[in-house]
Amino acid sequence: MRKIFMITSLLLLGACSVEPGSEKWCAQKKEQPKTEWTSSDAITFASNCLLDSTTIGSKEWCEDMSDKPKGQWTADETASYTKHCII
Repeated sequence: MRKIFMITSLLLLGACSVEPGSEKWCAQKKEQPKTEWTSSDAITFASNCLLDSTTIGSKEWCEDMSDKPKGQWTADETASYTKHCII
């Protein structure tokens, strides 16, 4: 029961903003002038948006996560997988 509450809470809180590194976030950053990016934005973009397999929520990312043992997932990966690959 507690797990369901935590996942639901994460989804509701996450629904309010675009998750950095997600497909939608990457698309928004591509449209935004790079002079408006923070250094954190640049790092996140470089690590999550340049290759489809690293873009959170992409088909390739979901498949890679499915192949990764669940015991090796971080809490952020679990929340992102639930948000982008299941729902």
